[in-house]
Amino acid sequence: MRKYLPLAGCLLMSAAVYSQSDSAGFYHDKGLVEKQARRYREAEKHFIKASSFNPKNTVILTDLASVLLEQNRYMEAREKLLSVEQLDPNNLPVIEKLAQLSINTRKWEEVIKYADKMKQLKSTQPVNFLMAKANYELERYGDALRFCELAFRDDPKKAETPYIAARALVEMSNYKKAAGCYEQALERDSSNATWMYEAGLTFYAIPDDKKAVYWLERAGAKGYKKTNDYLENLGNAYLNTGQLEKGMEIMNQMLKNRPGDKELIYTIGEAWYKAGKWQEAIDTWDKIFSIDAKNANALYMIGMAYQKKGEKEKGQQLCDKAIELDPGLAKQRTEKKMPTGL
Repeated sequence: MRKYLPLAGCLLMSAAVYSQSDSAGFYHDKGLVEKQARRYREAEKHFIKASSFNPKNTVILTDLASVLLEQNRYMEAREKLLSVEQLDPNNLPVIEKLAQLSINTRKWEEVIKYADKMKQLKSTQPVNFLMAKANYELERYGDALRFCELAFRDDPKKAETPYIAARALVEMSNYKKAAGCYEQALERDSSNATWMYEAGLTFYAIPDDKKAVYWLERAGAKGYKKTNDYLENLGNAYLNTGQLEKGMEIMNQMLKNRPGDKELIYTIGEAWYKAGKWQEAIDTWDKIFSIDAKNANALYMIGMAYQKKGEKEKGQQLCDKAIELDPGLAKQRTEKKMPTGL
């Protein structure tokens, strides 16, 4: 009888394995039914039960991860997918999901790792775009641009590719090229008010005030919030293109929002001065003294405005007094330039 014991033991083990396998399949099937019915919490319970009978079954783990994703439980889903990756390192759908999860959780180094793996496994997903996005977020702007070029070849219609290139170029102060990329992005997505605003700022930095006005106006028309920053940039762009009335309307509106803002008052006075409105410039700069009684720049410019107005002696005296307060202004007189800053 003793010689039959090992065989009996094997049969018992085999029966247990089959039983576990049957149980795993039973609960997995129940989970799939609940998943199909979009009852994700119930599906999760069945998949967990199935996994308890067969912990290394990658299909069950993947389905469990999928219902966790449906419940926006990203970190738990990621843990399950990482388990699948350990068991099956070349499972392309899982690698692709891990890449997307890494984007959702802003783990940019991992995005690059999984994008590399996707490329090795010949994924049809936009790998170069993922690399461009991740490198931009990691402030590797040269690499971001390199992958943007490849991503653009992969899909020339994708608006976000030239947008990422534009952002990278702005970070490198290459405003002219950045502006061109913004326009490419907006050709592909003509409804994005934020991109329009950023394009306007980029043209303003070139400087190309005419294009800046064009994009800033369009951003406002598309619903971009007209914050003080927006108004200031648009107002300055109007003034720089000689649209004095429009520019002053905005600047005066801003002054109501920001009364006592020296920089803003100075800018308004400067606009009147450049437009040859000498008295308006004087009246505007004079308001600064109620905030800062010894502001040398404002005093100097009032003196310059009086000289332009024809009251040379009075203007000269004011300029001399300003130079006494700030000897550095003497250089502005020699170069016949307006002082900057307050």
